[in-house]
Amino acid sequence: MRKYEGILIFLPTLEEEKRVQLFNRFKGIIEADGSIANVDEWGIRKLAYLIDDIGEGYYILVNFEATPEVVKEIDRVARISDGIMRHMIIREEE
Repeated sequence: MRKYEGILIFLPTLEEEKRVQLFNRFKGIIEADGSIANVDEWGIRKLAYLIDDIGEGYYILVNFEATPEVVKEIDRVARISDGIMRHMIIREEE
């Protein structure tokens, strides 16, 4: 298992209940074949540049350990989810 750090940027207009459901989906993917070390909700922050004419996003930072297959699945789900504006997952140094 490898250590990763992921950032998810949700639409700021997304209802809290839907955001929690979507984030729980990501947590389920990670916990199925890994473990979450830390979840840090940054809340609504201003974006460095506009994305589809939207200037803010709801940020959640996740530190976790998982296999590369889990990262691929998170990437796939984030791409098809309407509530996610952007996401990035990087592998932490050992």
